[in-house]
Amino acid sequence: MRPLPTLVLIVAFVSAAWGEERKPNVLFIMADDLNVSLGCYGHPQVKSPNIDKLAARGVRFEKAYCQFPLCNPSRASLLTGLRPDTTGVFENDTYFRKNKPDAVTIPQLFKNNGYFVARVGKLFHYGVPTQIGTNGLDDPPSWNMVVNPRGRDIDDEASIFTISELLDQKRGFGGTLSWLADEGADKDQTDGKGADAAIALLNARKDQPFFLAVGFYRPHTPYVAPKSYFELYPPDKVTLVTEPGRENVPAPALTSKPNYGISEELQRQAMQAYQASVTFMDAQVGRVLDELDRLKLADKTIVVFTSDHGYHLGEHGLWQKLSLFEESARVPMIIAVPKSKSQGKASAQLAELIDLYPTLADLCGLKAPNTLEGQSLRPQLNDPNAPGKTAAYTQVRRGQAGAAATKKQVNPPFMGRSVRTERFRYTEWDEGKRGVQLYDHASDPHELNNLAQDRMHQGTISQMKQLLQDMNHPPRGTD
Repeated sequence: MRPLPTLVLIVAFVSAAWGEERKPNVLFIMADDLNVSLGCYGHPQVKSPNIDKLAARGVRFEKAYCQFPLCNPSRASLLTGLRPDTTGVFENDTYFRKNKPDAVTIPQLFKNNGYFVARVGKLFHYGVPTQIGTNGLDDPPSWNMVVNPRGRDIDDEASIFTISELLDQKRGFGGTLSWLADEGADKDQTDGKGADAAIALLNARKDQPFFLAVGFYRPHTPYVAPKSYFELYPPDKVTLVTEPGRENVPAPALTSKPNYGISEELQRQAMQAYQASVTFMDAQVGRVLDELDRLKLADKTIVVFTSDHGYHLGEHGLWQKLSLFEESARVPMIIAVPKSKSQGKASAQLAELIDLYPTLADLCGLKAPNTLEGQSLRPQLNDPNAPGKTAAYTQVRRGQAGAAATKKQVNPPFMGRSVRTERFRYTEWDEGKRGVQLYDHASDPHELNNLAQDRMHQGTISQMKQLLQDMNHPPRGTD
């Protein structure tokens, strides 16, 4: 028998190594502090044409929820696929590997399976804006390459307006309503530079399987964007919340006095700035997605878009996060799978951020750790009406612990835990000792009428209480 030519042997070897078809790429895009104020989620004012365009070629999850409405706990949970009670991360200071040193993160799984894995901007926690341009609380084992963009929004901090000055608080931006209609172009801002870096990486790595994670900093406060975006939202045209919804609500559910006590004029300016930042961020998402199309990578790349948690804009008199109301717990989640028959559809099935890890592993044929606490959303990507999970869980901690606490602390920290089903949201504070909430979304989507004391709903409360207990004792596998 004549030996095969050398070229045939080489081709056969390469084919065996790569398989019949290269594994799909993943472009993982994450916004910071973004709620569902997007056109594709039905917001009547916010302009988000690029995210809307992505939704038109993916599946939009209408009922997706974070596990903890604060940056570090949420991101640690999402990227490890573990609930906060498992990671032990409940604030913005703890590096998750302190408690879970052997955890394999989503990007780490892809790196271990031969993908080129890169991060641009904020995926693990960064203090914003103080840690922009640094590694923040990053996880080096997760990446082959990292890029930490830094733009003029950092250099222009002296010009930022913040309500902390009106409240006699220490001047700061990361935890107070702060904003600036900035000079310059999109590319001068941190997120503009992040889009530039993502575009460069797409071009450099287009010929090999990649997992590219792009974390945008906006619309996290300070709400900074070029002036042109502010001009899209005149303050007198923005819509403010008119129903406070604070009656019959347990004290731990409310994190501040109504609207911080600031004037309606300032509330309108804050709303303008937040919406301007959303549209600015959307434009940077569009630049990255346009490059994916230009390079003809869209048919080879799974695209995920989400945020770390929701965000209050005056609902219940609250702004920002750290509540267990719907606006704080609910997140946008869009997953676009190439050549899917479900493009442009919406799924009303419950989903959680911890579901993204098993979903991506499933779609790319990778063996994920069997300790993951979410479940694959692949059935809903194939058929948005396919049955999914029966409950989604969000928790938050009140009070201080760890380095911030003292041995003489009178009131130790306690948890608030919330479970969302298709119809109801049920919340317990300190296992119910500090208050209980029940909302019927069929008749009360804005959670204005607490039914916890309604005798007609005691059966529902018993069922929801059992669901919370199920969350506290989930089945666990071993590595």
